Amino acid sequence: MDSHSNSTDCSGGNGTDISGNCTDGFNQFIQPVWQITLWAAAYCGIVAVSVVGNVVVIWIILAHKRMRTVTNYFLVNLAFAEAAMSAFNTVINFVYSVHNEWYFGLVYCRFHNFFPITAIFASIYSMTAIALDRYMAIMHPLQQRLSSTETRIVIGVIWILALLLAFPQYHYSSTAVLPGRTVCFIDWPEYTTIDFKQIYYVCVTLLIYFLPLCIMGWAYMTVGFFLWSSEIPGDSSERYKEQLIAKRKVVKMMIVVVCTFAVCWLPYHIYFLLHQFFPELFEQHYIQQVYLAIMWLAMSSTMYNPIIYYCLNSRFRAGFQQVFCCCPPTVTKEELELKSPRYLQTQVSIYRASRMEKVVSTAVDPAAAEQKTAAIATCEAHSHSHVEVTSNGSLPETLPQSSHISSLSNDHL
Repeated sequence: MDSHSNSTDCSGGNGTDISGNCTDGFNQFIQPVWQITLWAAAYCGIVAVSVVGNVVVIWIILAHKRMRTVTNYFLVNLAFAEAAMSAFNTVINFVYSVHNEWYFGLVYCRFHNFFPITAIFASIYSMTAIALDRYMAIMHPLQQRLSSTETRIVIGVIWILALLLAFPQYHYSSTAVLPGRTVCFIDWPEYTTIDFKQIYYVCVTLLIYFLPLCIMGWAYMTVGFFLWSSEIPGDSSERYKEQLIAKRKVVKMMIVVVCTFAVCWLPYHIYFLLHQFFPELFEQHYIQQVYLAIMWLAMSSTMYNPIIYYCLNSRFRAGFQQVFCCCPPTVTKEELELKSPRYLQTQVSIYRASRMEKVVSTAVDPAAAEQKTAAIATCEAHSHSHVEVTSNGSLPETLPQSSHISSLSNDHL
């Protein structure tokens, strides 16, 4: 949409209204060098952190077989959309916002107006898909989950809908040469009965912000009420408690991701909705600085998710540490590549058998029991270390005791 790029709207003002009118060649928004330098550093920082962080997230998931889950496939889609928008639009948006002169030609003008809506749509509906997947896994654990093929189909449908929603921005984008400069704008058609531009902007804002946030809010409120209001039964095993706590951690992490996205984009959407209905408020000289600040906050949403994953999920933290050489490779490999459920169950069986043997030996022959104590202790320590490897914030792999936790085996991040 026009409001997701700094394009000029010849039909009465665009999202930024920085250039004023297409019939006026005067460019009043020339900033001093020091302001441009500060803004450039701020925007370049977004691009560096976002691109590097999201590329690492994609690598962590795709390079480790145990990380390829339904939730993580949607995280890959989210990371790809955010990295692409940051790489292809953030700096260009800033350059055009500084002096409102377009240097990049008609083809990139169309892409510049078209791609942000596509990427934002793909991002927020990937988060919505994760919220619904969490809801089904926790509230309806006996229903069949999405397969890898079905997950890829859902991701493909998300991108197709995103392309269709953004197509008007591409179709009506154009460039114009004014005295001394070139502008990129969207030449919306004029109708006597309806304002097509206003209807489009309102619909896009509803579809890429308010509607998905309402769906995610309902899903996470329902899941959160179930996970946090239910008391753990007193006779529950340690595995049950660990799995419930792990589910809480995953849901908490995704709630933080959604809230961060909502906070970053809320001022942006309010800004452009106000512009559509009260354009006279945006004719002040200071509006350029306001727009640059709001746009920076919105674009910065692309760099926070990798930081959130690192802080709240031990597997992603291990992956980042492996990439940036912060810990030995053996430690990160053990964290990212958990043993299979069958292996863990085997270790549990060995542990229980050793405990039983110890009790029987003590009752039958105390002297012989003393000779076996050291060996049994070593076996116990080895088995216990493999059992506890899943209590790290990732969702465990063995079958739980509760029907509502029975879907955990393939839900870890």
